[in-house]
Amino acid sequence: MTSVDVAIVGAGAAGLGAAKVLMAAGKQVKVLEAMDRIGGRAWTESDTFGLPFDQGCAWLHAADRNPFFPEAQAAGWTLYHHDMGVDRLYYGRTRATTDQIAEMEAAEEAFSELLVTYSSKTDRVSELLQSSRSYHAAGTFSGPMDFAQDVDEISIADFARAADLDPNYFTREGFGALVHRWGADVPVELSTPVRTVHWEGSGVRLETDRGTLEADQVIVTASTGVLAMGGIKFSPDLPEDYDAAFDGLAMGLLTKIPLLIEGERFGLSAFDDLLIERRSHHDIYFLCFPFDLPMMVGFVGGDFAWEIECQGEDVAVEFATERLVRTFGSNARKAVKKGSMTRWGSERWTHGAYAAARPGQAHSRDVLPCRWRSVSILPVKRLEDR
Repeated sequence: MTSVDVAIVGAGAAGLGAAKVLMAAGKQVKVLEAMDRIGGRAWTESDTFGLPFDQGCAWLHAADRNPFFPEAQAAGWTLYHHDMGVDRLYYGRTRATTDQIAEMEAAEEAFSELLVTYSSKTDRVSELLQSSRSYHAAGTFSGPMDFAQDVDEISIADFARAADLDPNYFTREGFGALVHRWGADVPVELSTPVRTVHWEGSGVRLETDRGTLEADQVIVTASTGVLAMGGIKFSPDLPEDYDAAFDGLAMGLLTKIPLLIEGERFGLSAFDDLLIERRSHHDIYFLCFPFDLPMMVGFVGGDFAWEIECQGEDVAVEFATERLVRTFGSNARKAVKKGSMTRWGSERWTHGAYAAARPGQAHSRDVLPCRWRSVSILPVKRLEDR
């Protein structure tokens, strides 16, 4: 490998974006990617179901300021505005009444108000939810579905700093395919994991499985999960506050369980949002028949997502199917023709879906992104990218 002005570790959205900015400034850049594709956690594939499915991020959140939204429009992508409000809510096998839905909506409003005024010694979102009496349905979205963590593992301060997601759009062709298209002109060495970054003296040296690359500067865009687990070594070690920030911004898990459905729609419409609340945080949310495709995409998050991923795809598909059977009757089992499960928790180059600050650790976002001599750490912040 030759020497370049800037080496970039990771070909996800952050790495590709950094490369594009530097290339436009006339810098010689090389991106090193451990996986065999670009996009990171933005990945659209069609092999599983014969139609585009986003294994990772799918929604174009905050479309009024999301740079990928005009990219999708320019590419002629099929877009749908999705309000993400709960259309169907079930507690166990019982459909929520109008009063119960109104109670949930009121609790969500109370929760939003408390975010501004509430002070807490524990800095745990669970305390805030209990105070607003919204621990159940509202809490499911506040924690596992939005932050990929259980509510007792999320900092209130970090939660309050999260950007508003509206307006939300969904794309039929796939968010991952959009990122891949956008980053196609970036020079990337695939299947090239960086093992050690040497940054003593001037410049840097990157040891990879395919040789050594020298650069004036390096930008590291790996997930905080990879960095916390020591997936990339630094010689000499980075300052201690970097390590603390990697640990403080823990990777959570949001797991998708897509089901191919034939011959039945359960009275649901395209893009309906179905939430089934269960005991022990075994809740599941379904995005129903997006773009009128024969698919219901189940989502489980937080500790339950780690649990179900450990048990494997067969168990996950059976769980999601059984929730439909309990909710809509035995014909639901016959309607499920195929299922799958995403596996970001066991993906060694991500170690999870996206990051949220632990209680008391919201300041970690002020440490990252950061720079130390020739090394810049630019992990993607908490992605509004389910």
